[in-house]
Amino acid sequence: NLLDSFMSEHMDVSQVKNYCAQLPGAESRLYGPPSNFLSYHVGGKSFAYFKTSDPEKWRFSFRTPPGTFLELTDISGYKPARYMGRFHWVTVVNVSTVPEDYLKSLINWSYQKALSGLSKRKRLAIAELSLKLV
Repeated sequence: NLLDSFMSEHMDVSQVKNYCAQLPGAESRLYGPPSNFLSYHVGGKSFAYFKTSDPEKWRFSFRTPPGTFLELTDISGYKPARYMGRFHWVTVVNVSTVPEDYLKSLINWSYQKALSGLSKRKRLAIAELSLKLV
């Protein structure tokens, strides 16, 4: 099981939000009713989102490789993301149950997948921006 290979602390919702927001070129957008979600994207491509309304408040979704999608959706607390499962998006019911290192690696993969879908010009602009921030 992939989860067993990552032994670390766990992150809460606020920490996951901060982690997503600090990735190079990452932006967030809050969508109100009827969607009710907080989306994280890079160059207009989504890589993660939180539901912001009950009964699914703070459930966290991200894109995964196909094999990871199959493994995670067999574990309690993970499920295919609504409307996005066919694109290998997974929803975690409670982020604080996922080891921090593992969750960060999943977010990073989703971010890199979104980034790879951008034009070379956009990727270079994001890389330059991140170098200026360091």
